[in-house]
Amino acid sequence: MRGEEKMKNSLLLVLVILTAATIGFAQNRSVYTSLEAKDCKTLEQEDEGAGWYRGECKGVAGFKLEVTEGDLRQSVNVVMPSGTIYELSFGSISSGFSSVGTKAEWRMKRKTPVALIIRFNASEDPEDSTKITSYLVVSKIIATGACITDIVRPAKNQNALAQKLADTAAKRSCRGTD
Repeated sequence: MRGEEKMKNSLLLVLVILTAATIGFAQNRSVYTSLEAKDCKTLEQEDEGAGWYRGECKGVAGFKLEVTEGDLRQSVNVVMPSGTIYELSFGSISSGFSSVGTKAEWRMKRKTPVALIIRFNASEDPEDSTKITSYLVVSKIIATGACITDIVRPAKNQNALAQKLADTAAKRSCRGTD
Protein backbone atom coordinates (compact mmCIF):
# COMPACT_ATOMS: atom_id res chain seq x y z
CA MET A 1 0.00 0.00 0.00
CA ARG A 2 2.80 2.39 0.87
CA GLY A 3 4.33 2.17 -2.64
CA GLU A 4 0.93 2.80 -4.22
CA GLU A 5 0.44 5.90 -2.05
CA LYS A 6 3.87 7.26 -3.03
CA MET A 7 3.03 6.75 -6.70
CA LYS A 8 -0.29 8.62 -6.30
CA ASN A 9 1.48 11.49 -4.52
CA SER A 10 4.16 11.59 -7.23
CA LEU A 11 1.54 11.69 -9.98
CA LEU A 12 -0.36 14.40 -8.15
CA LEU A 13 2.83 16.44 -7.81
CA VAL A 14 3.58 16.08 -11.54
CA LEU A 15 0.01 17.15 -12.35
CA VAL A 16 0.30 20.24 -10.14
CA ILE A 17 3.64 21.20 -11.73
CA LEU A 18 2.29 20.77 -15.27
CA THR A 19 -0.82 22.80 -14.46
CA ALA A 20 1.25 25.60 -12.95
CA ALA A 21 3.58 25.61 -15.96
CA THR A 22 0.64 25.78 -18.36
CA ILE A 23 -0.90 28.71 -16.49
CA GLY A 24 2.45 30.49 -16.24
CA PHE A 25 3.14 30.23 -19.97
CA ALA A 26 -0.41 31.00 -21.10
CA GLN A 27 -0.53 33.00 -24.30
CA ASN A 28 -1.82 36.55 -24.33
CA ARG A 29 -5.23 36.87 -25.93
CA SER A 30 -6.72 39.49 -28.21
CA VAL A 31 -9.72 41.70 -27.54
CA TYR A 32 -10.94 43.97 -30.33
CA THR A 33 -12.62 47.37 -30.00
CA SER A 34 -13.93 49.71 -32.67
CA LEU A 35 -12.22 52.87 -33.92
CA GLU A 36 -15.03 53.78 -36.31
CA ALA A 37 -16.43 57.29 -35.84
CA LYS A 38 -19.98 55.92 -35.55
CA ASP A 39 -18.90 53.91 -32.47
CA CYS A 40 -16.93 56.72 -30.82
CA LYS A 41 -18.02 59.83 -28.97
CA THR A 42 -17.08 63.08 -30.74
CA LEU A 43 -15.16 65.30 -28.31
CA GLU A 44 -14.15 68.07 -30.72
CA GLN A 45 -14.70 68.70 -34.40
CA GLU A 46 -14.09 71.51 -36.88
CA ASP A 47 -15.18 71.10 -40.49
CA GLU A 48 -13.83 74.40 -41.84
CA GLY A 49 -10.63 74.38 -43.93
CA ALA A 50 -8.54 71.26 -43.44
CA GLY A 51 -10.71 70.45 -40.42
CA TRP A 52 -9.90 68.41 -37.36
CA TYR A 53 -11.54 65.80 -35.18
CA ARG A 54 -11.01 64.17 -31.81
CA GLY A 55 -13.19 61.26 -30.77
CA GLU A 56 -13.16 58.96 -27.76
CA CYS A 57 -13.53 55.24 -28.43
CA LYS A 58 -14.26 52.47 -25.96
CA GLY A 59 -11.32 50.38 -24.85
CA VAL A 60 -10.84 47.64 -22.28
CA ALA A 61 -10.26 47.49 -18.52
CA GLY A 62 -10.85 51.23 -18.01
CA PHE A 63 -8.64 52.26 -20.94
CA LYS A 64 -9.98 54.32 -23.85
CA LEU A 65 -8.58 55.41 -27.18
CA GLU A 66 -8.79 58.82 -28.80
CA VAL A 67 -8.76 59.00 -32.57
CA THR A 68 -7.48 62.35 -33.79
CA GLU A 69 -7.48 63.80 -37.27
CA GLY A 70 -6.10 66.99 -38.73
CA ASP A 71 -5.31 67.85 -42.35
CA LEU A 72 -6.40 64.33 -43.46
CA ARG A 73 -3.91 62.65 -41.13
CA GLN A 74 -5.05 60.40 -38.30
CA SER A 75 -3.43 59.22 -35.10
CA VAL A 76 -4.40 57.53 -31.84
CA ASN A 77 -3.90 58.45 -28.19
CA VAL A 78 -4.15 56.00 -25.29
CA VAL A 79 -6.26 57.22 -22.36
CA MET A 80 -5.24 55.48 -19.15
CA PRO A 81 -7.89 54.62 -16.50
CA SER A 82 -6.52 57.61 -14.52
CA GLY A 83 -7.43 59.91 -17.44
CA THR A 84 -3.81 60.57 -18.41
CA ILE A 85 -3.41 60.72 -22.20
CA TYR A 86 -0.40 59.34 -24.08
CA GLU A 87 -0.04 60.42 -27.71
CA LEU A 88 1.20 57.68 -29.99
CA SER A 89 2.12 60.19 -32.74
CA PHE A 90 1.45 58.13 -35.87
CA GLY A 91 2.66 61.17 -37.84
CA SER A 92 6.21 60.07 -37.00
CA ILE A 93 5.61 56.97 -39.16
CA SER A 94 4.54 58.86 -42.26
CA SER A 95 3.83 62.51 -42.99
CA GLY A 96 1.48 61.62 -45.88
CA PHE A 97 -2.30 61.56 -45.72
CA SER A 98 -3.30 58.72 -43.44
CA SER A 99 -6.06 56.88 -41.66
CA VAL A 100 -6.26 54.31 -38.90
CA GLY A 101 -8.02 50.98 -39.32
CA THR A 102 -11.52 50.30 -38.07
CA LYS A 103 -10.49 48.34 -34.99
CA ALA A 104 -7.88 48.19 -32.26
CA GLU A 105 -6.43 44.89 -31.11
CA TRP A 106 -5.65 44.87 -27.40
CA ARG A 107 -3.23 42.15 -26.32
CA MET A 108 -4.37 41.05 -22.88
CA LYS A 109 -2.55 39.22 -20.11
CA ARG A 110 -5.37 37.95 -17.98
CA LYS A 111 -7.62 41.05 -17.65
CA THR A 112 -4.91 43.65 -18.23
CA PRO A 113 -3.94 45.17 -21.58
CA VAL A 114 -0.19 44.89 -22.19
CA ALA A 115 -0.04 46.07 -25.80
CA LEU A 116 -2.07 47.53 -28.62
CA ILE A 117 -2.00 46.85 -32.36
CA ILE A 118 -3.56 49.34 -34.77
CA ARG A 119 -3.56 49.37 -38.56
CA PHE A 120 -2.18 52.59 -40.04
CA ASN A 121 -2.79 53.29 -43.71
CA ALA A 122 -0.48 55.94 -45.19
CA SER A 123 -0.40 57.53 -48.62
CA GLU A 124 3.33 57.92 -49.14
CA ASP A 125 3.54 58.48 -52.91
CA PRO A 126 3.08 62.21 -53.68
CA GLU A 127 2.57 61.30 -57.36
CA ASP A 128 -0.32 58.89 -56.62
CA SER A 129 -2.23 59.33 -53.35
CA THR A 130 -4.20 56.15 -54.04
CA LYS A 131 -1.10 54.04 -53.37
CA ILE A 132 -1.42 53.12 -49.70
CA THR A 133 1.07 51.40 -47.40
CA SER A 134 -0.74 49.52 -44.64
CA TYR A 135 1.37 49.20 -41.48
CA LEU A 136 0.57 47.56 -38.17
CA VAL A 137 1.64 49.78 -35.28
CA VAL A 138 2.55 47.99 -32.05
CA SER A 139 2.46 49.96 -28.81
CA LYS A 140 3.24 48.84 -25.30
CA ILE A 141 0.97 49.67 -22.41
CA ILE A 142 2.61 49.75 -18.99
CA ALA A 143 1.64 51.32 -15.68
CA THR A 144 3.63 54.46 -16.47
CA GLY A 145 2.31 55.03 -19.99
CA ALA A 146 2.06 53.90 -23.58
CA CYS A 147 4.31 54.32 -26.61
CA ILE A 148 5.00 52.86 -30.04
CA THR A 149 7.58 50.07 -29.96
CA ASP A 150 7.37 48.59 -33.45
CA ILE A 151 6.04 49.27 -36.93
CA VAL A 152 5.36 46.19 -39.01
CA ARG A 153 5.57 46.71 -42.77
CA PRO A 154 3.22 44.82 -45.10
CA ALA A 155 4.15 41.13 -45.35
CA LYS A 156 2.49 37.74 -45.64
CA ASN A 157 2.84 37.14 -41.87
CA GLN A 158 2.22 40.77 -40.81
CA ASN A 159 -0.52 40.00 -38.25
CA ALA A 160 1.35 37.13 -36.59
CA LEU A 161 4.54 39.16 -36.41
CA ALA A 162 2.71 42.13 -34.88
CA GLN A 163 1.17 39.88 -32.22
CA LYS A 164 4.55 38.35 -31.42
CA LEU A 165 6.10 41.82 -31.05
CA ALA A 166 3.14 42.98 -28.96
CA ASP A 167 3.57 40.06 -26.57
CA THR A 168 7.15 41.18 -25.85
CA ALA A 169 6.49 44.94 -26.12
CA ALA A 170 6.85 45.60 -22.38
CA LYS A 171 10.55 44.68 -22.66
CA ARG A 172 11.09 46.81 -25.76
CA SER A 173 12.18 50.45 -25.99
CA CYS A 174 9.85 53.16 -27.16
CA ARG A 175 10.43 54.04 -30.78
CA GLY A 176 12.62 57.09 -31.12
CA THR A 177 14.25 56.63 -27.71
CA ASP A 178 16.75 53.91 -28.71
